Amino acid sequence: MNRILKHREILLFGIIAILVAGFSARAPGFASPKNLAGIFNDTSILIILALGQMAVILTKSIDLSVAANLAFTGMAVAMLNAAHPELPLALLIVVALGIGAFLGAINGLFVWKLGIPPIVVTLGTLTIYRGMAFVLSGGGWVNAHQMTPVFLNTPRQVFLGLPILGWTAIAIVILVTIMMTRTFFGRALYASGGNPTAAVYAGIDVGRTRFFAFVLSGALAGLCGYLWVSRYAVAYVDIAAGFELDSVAACVIGGISTLGGIGTVAGTVLGALFLGVIKNALPVINISPFWQMAISGAVIILAVIFNARQEKRRGRIILRDKAAKTYQEAPAA
Repeated sequence: MNRILKHREILLFGIIAILVAGFSARAPGFASPKNLAGIFNDTSILIILALGQMAVILTKSIDLSVAANLAFTGMAVAMLNAAHPELPLALLIVVALGIGAFLGAINGLFVWKLGIPPIVVTLGTLTIYRGMAFVLSGGGWVNAHQMTPVFLNTPRQVFLGLPILGWTAIAIVILVTIMMTRTFFGRALYASGGNPTAAVYAGIDVGRTRFFAFVLSGALAGLCGYLWVSRYAVAYVDIAAGFELDSVAACVIGGISTLGGIGTVAGTVLGALFLGVIKNALPVINISPFWQMAISGAVIILAVIFNARQEKRRGRIILRDKAAKTYQEAPAA
C-alpha cells in the first residue's frame, strides 16, 4: 500500500477508475467507451492548457493569464477567419500559436528581466489581455455563421472513434513528454525549480528557462484559443473565464509541486481527467452547480495538503539519511 501511495499517478488513476465505476452505478452508460471518449474530448483543451501551466509551475512560477491569453487569441483568429475566409486553416493555427507565444513572452520578460513575482505579473496581464480582447472585438461576438466550415469543423471530425480535438491533445501530450524527458530544456525546467542554485552551477540560466516556460505556456494557450472557438462555435470576451484556476488545479491534483521541480506529464494529464470526470458526472447525478464548485474546491485543498505532506516527509527522509551517513562516517574518521 505504501508503494502505491508513493506513486501519485497510480493512486490517481485508481481514484478515477473508482469514480467512473461509482458514477456508472448511478447513471448506466457512464462508463461506456463512447461516453469516456466524450469525456476525454471535453477535457482535451484543459489537458493542453495544464501542460503549459505545468512547465511554468516546475520553475517555481505560475501563469494566471492563460485563460485570458486563450480568449484574446481565440477572438483574434476568429475575427481573422471571418474577415478573410480565404486564409488556410494551417496559417490561422500558426497565427494562434504565434500570438499566444508572444503574450507568454511578455510575462516571461517581466519575470526574467525585471524580477517581478510571476503571480503579480500574470495577475496584471490577465486583466490586460481580457481588456485587449474587448478592445479588439468592440465587445461583440463572432458567431458560427461568420466563420468558415473548415475553421469550425476540423477539430470535430472523428478519426478512429475520437474527434481530431482529442487526437490533438494526445499529440501534445506525447511531444511534451519527449521534451520533458529527452531534452536539455526539460531537464532545465526541473532543475530551475528544484534547486536554482545548483542549476546555476550546472550552467543553466534559470531566468531564461523561466522565460521560455512562459513562452511555451502562452503558445499552448494560443492553440487552445483556436480549439475553444472551433469547439464551441463562438468567440466572445469572457470565454474560458476562470479556466486558469482549472489549469492550476489539474497540475496540483496531478502532483505538480507548487514549490517547483516535482511532477510528471502523466500526473498532469490524470489531474485534468479527474476534473473532467467530476464535471461531467456531477450534473448527470443531479448535483447542484454550487455543490460542484464546492466539491472541486475541496478536492484542490485536499490535493495541496497531500502534496505538502509528501514533500515534508521527503525532506525528513533526506535529512534522516544524511544524518545516518554522517553518524556512520564519524567513528571511521
